[in-house]
Amino acid sequence: MQTHLTTPFGRRPLSLAMVATQIATGEFASEPSGTDAVVHKWRLFRSLTEAKKLLGVTDRALSVLHALLSCHPETALAAPRNVGAALVVFPSNKELSLRAHGMAPSTLRRLLACLVDAGLIIRRDSPNGKRFVRRRQGQIEAVFGFDLSPLVARATEIERLAEEVRAEDSATALLRERISLMRRDIVKMIATGLEEAIPADWEGWRRQYLSVAGRYARSLSRADLDALANELAVLAEEIVTQLETRAKEGNMSANDAPNERHLQNQITDLNDIDLGRREGRPERTEPSGSDPGAARAERSDPSLIHGRAAGEQRAAPRVYSLPMTLAACPDIVDYAKGGAIGDWADFRAAAAIVRPALGVSPDAWAHALDVLGERDAAIVVAAILQRGDEIKSAGGYLRVITAKAEQGDFSIGPVLMTLLRRRASKSTACREAGG
Repeated sequence: MQTHLTTPFGRRPLSLAMVATQIATGEFASEPSGTDAVVHKWRLFRSLTEAKKLLGVTDRALSVLHALLSCHPETALAAPRNVGAALVVFPSNKELSLRAHGMAPSTLRRLLACLVDAGLIIRRDSPNGKRFVRRRQGQIEAVFGFDLSPLVARATEIERLAEEVRAEDSATALLRERISLMRRDIVKMIATGLEEAIPADWEGWRRQYLSVAGRYARSLSRADLDALANELAVLAEEIVTQLETRAKEGNMSANDAPNERHLQNQITDLNDIDLGRREGRPERTEPSGSDPGAARAERSDPSLIHGRAAGEQRAAPRVYSLPMTLAACPDIVDYAKGGAIGDWADFRAAAAIVRPALGVSPDAWAHALDVLGERDAAIVVAAILQRGDEIKSAGGYLRVITAKAEQGDFSIGPVLMTLLRRRASKSTACREAGG
């Protein structure tokens, strides 16, 4: 083992980092435990790769270190006891460049300097700067090149840093898993609340969720992820409390069907929506304060209202706000007069323009109006427009939905929530790509 400091050849200066590395390596080799130290070079290199940020080295610098390690013939790296047994490799620049996948000489020199500054290797330059081994009578007398002894001396430190990185990565992965589960739970709970028409500020919770979930990105630190998870947990607790309260009240429907039939028929406005076969008929109006859907049902069968006995209280219709609908289906605004939608009349007028453009026949449209009502039928058209090329036949799709609604197997809520989730996912993906 050399006892004096080794200085670099040529104009390369001797830095305090080089001095510290050589001193630490010499002290380690002189200790009783250091003389017997042996490490597996490729396992150590894997730990180095995991702890590279904490050690201050780049992946390209590690590629050069990998090339240097491949020049050592043994898999085990043992602490040197003398100069002849030093862990020095002496590849030529050409050989080292080939083992580093054809790296340019200037880049190779820069990355070797990075490894020296990081204290992972020591330069042991000859008087003329060449790298070689000198033997006398078959015994190694001197070796000039790159000394790998610091890797053995710092093996314990490197393993500890790698373990810290693994623990941090594991904690971060658990946080991301927790956030993903809460995002799924919140979206589905809001959809349930809207579907069941539970009285609560679902629109406010939806906006709050989109605001919080919109900050999620792959580049967030563990502290940021922890704060985000806590905010989602608070929001989820509020929604769960509301749903639990509703369940305990026992006011849930007693119908065994998983999805009850929902009819929300409204008075048709011929100025806003083209009814096709209805054109030319006089407009029918209902007495002030009456429910148009209920009146139409009573006209068809005075003794029944949605299959219930006359006089029984009718279930409250589920109504979705215009801002929520526009947030889920923003493309329909392009067809509005004046380029803006201020109320449901504007929305229906835009849907009347979109309907023939999508290829929906007047007959299919009139049938949808009878079953779904003006507002829900317009929302379905806006949803078809929003999905674009995913739906090949808009008229056929509308007929299928109308048929499902007649059987009580369709509701607008899940359609809007699915579109909202898609837009939130796309927004998050765009932010991540931009970051």
